[in-house]
Amino acid sequence: MPELGPEALLLLVVSAFLAGTVDAVVGGGGLIQLPALMVAFPTATPVQLLATNKLGSIAGTSMSSVTYYRRVKPDLRTALPMAGAAFVGSALGATVAFSIPRSAFNPIVLVALVVVGAYIVLKPDLGQVEHLRMTGLRHYLAACAIGLGIGFYDGALGPGTGSFLVFALVSWLGYAFLEASAKAKIANFATNLAALLIFIPQGAVMWKAGIAIAIANLAGGYVGARVAVARGARFIRAVFIAVVAAFALKIGWDIASGA
Repeated sequence: MPELGPEALLLLVVSAFLAGTVDAVVGGGGLIQLPALMVAFPTATPVQLLATNKLGSIAGTSMSSVTYYRRVKPDLRTALPMAGAAFVGSALGATVAFSIPRSAFNPIVLVALVVVGAYIVLKPDLGQVEHLRMTGLRHYLAACAIGLGIGFYDGALGPGTGSFLVFALVSWLGYAFLEASAKAKIANFATNLAALLIFIPQGAVMWKAGIAIAIANLAGGYVGARVAVARGARFIRAVFIAVVAAFALKIGWDIASGA
């Protein structure tokens, strides 16, 4: 197992706090935390990095899920079935993560981020108020489809999952950003848990680093969720656009540089 030096530990703790904060507001903290793990452990395998990232992320999503639930009171009739489907999808994705390199997904993720960002920018009123587009069984089936598909992606790869969940809930189902963020955190907790249940028995988690980033991610999740609830939908939309743009630039750079 790769060793963790003091400089690498500091990098991981700071990055994990920032990742937890961003993830609680709009998702996608893994695109901050995973690169930090890659720098700290240049010889680690992709599965070790992904599994350790999940251990840190589940701490942040657990904290932000509880904070959102207490302050926003999201409708669990939608959130829990979606989380259940996300759990199944993530478990399936994690089983193939051992053979699929993250780099294979980079072009797909880049296109998705560009489309998502452009859609949000061109529709300034999107997500400001709740206007559900489906009711009854169709609504719940759509929520489960979102959970299953994005859950699979999270188990197999992960970065940007929270952002994709928020976007799908806002654009497809018609939720406001704040309500969408609350539901996304619950689903994201389920995807992290499912992936860990696959990775831990395989010995993929680097525990020292994982526990350190879990504590920092927990603190970041608490701060980020409280800020998001206090500032509301317009703030979340602005952060969403900034984060998606940053992710797109990072992945585009990775593709161009052959990373």
